[in-house]
Amino acid sequence: MTVQQVVQLMGQMKQLNESLLSLSHKKTEAIKTNDMNSLQQLLTMERKHVQAINKVEKERIEAVTRWYNEHEIPATDPTVSEMLTYLEGEEHQQLHNAYNELILVLSELKNQEQLNAELIQQSLQFVNVSLDMLEPSLEQVNYGHQPGVDAKSKRSVFDSKA
Repeated sequence: MTVQQVVQLMGQMKQLNESLLSLSHKKTEAIKTNDMNSLQQLLTMERKHVQAINKVEKERIEAVTRWYNEHEIPATDPTVSEMLTYLEGEEHQQLHNAYNELILVLSELKNQEQLNAELIQQSLQFVNVSLDMLEPSLEQVNYGHQPGVDAKSKRSVFDSKA
């Protein structure tokens, strides 16, 4: 297993995550315009992207594990960042660049998804406030002063004299 194969898999992951980031931007616009049909379609496409990313991630994990085994390096949890400590020269630079590029895309994706989550939360709060304003409160319905009913007729049997 060569480092080139790991770099190639990380490049695929970067491309898939960039595509997912593009979908996330479109999702933000759909949330802003309240376009539920587009949002539903985007979520379906997003799910497919996540499945593809998981597949490539498994391949990357297998490739890194094979590299560790081929170089007879013991590792309980073989990672790319740890793999970088064993590499030198051009291989180190290529893997380091692929690693940093992927991290940047993932960071941007995380920020975009946080924005989407905040927008959805605000939309839900707006809906709840709107519903609260439209529904009459129980106190107004049950305990408000009713015209035409005088205080004496409200007295209980226990308040009367024997």
